[in-house]
Amino acid sequence: MVTADPGWRRIGPDPAIAAWAAAALPQARAAIAASPEPWRCGGTWFVGVDALPNGPDGGMGGVAFPWSALPLAPQPLHRGQLSTVVPGYPQPSPDEGAAAFGFRLRRDAAHLDGLLAVGPDRQRMVKEPHAWILGLPLTDCGAGAAPLVVWEGSAEVMRDGLRRAFAGTDPDLWDQVDVTAAYKAARAEVFRACRRVELPARPGEALLLHRLIVHGVAPWAEGAAAPAEGRITAYFRPLLPSVAAWLTEP
Repeated sequence: MVTADPGWRRIGPDPAIAAWAAAALPQARAAIAASPEPWRCGGTWFVGVDALPNGPDGGMGGVAFPWSALPLAPQPLHRGQLSTVVPGYPQPSPDEGAAAFGFRLRRDAAHLDGLLAVGPDRQRMVKEPHAWILGLPLTDCGAGAAPLVVWEGSAEVMRDGLRRAFAGTDPDLWDQVDVTAAYKAARAEVFRACRRVELPARPGEALLLHRLIVHGVAPWAEGAAAPAEGRITAYFRPLLPSVAAWLTEP
């Protein structure tokens, strides 16, 4: 199996991360409660893109973003995502067909961030070339509370597969290339060759993922411990300047 570089790292527990999470939680609760965004998956998942009201410095409630605890260079941040999952996740919903729901159950809705479905044919194109993915848990939950899932070593499998899709195309135009077939083929290879790992985490910890790693969310296990608001995780994904950098940089 592919495991040389797992593509993920657990950081902490660290007091700076814990302090930030504690300061962010009340504002996260308020943002989720006030949001008009509908919950998906039969009311069990709040996507929460750009829902956390942090500023570019990432600070919350007078508490600085925990750059000191992270192996990352400080940089301006977008508003964090507040991915929120509650018991029962996932449930069928009208906006998701049977095949997609089955994939969510069997394969944790495994995906690669940065690819958007474009046009009536929903062609997959790299429109959001993230530098990295950072998850900061805000609520204290048990291991079975729909944890993040990764496929270790999948970043290099995806890189190799997408390189073939871009071959012969000007790198300045890579954001316009339909990578649907290459993406699906590479993801199938990931399922064959890479180890699936669940990554439960608690406030005070951080999960840092390689931008090209295949990841998803496991179904909520029966009886998993969680507070009333469920599992809330703040995610940050700052952008790189180009798709070429996204694909070729380490």
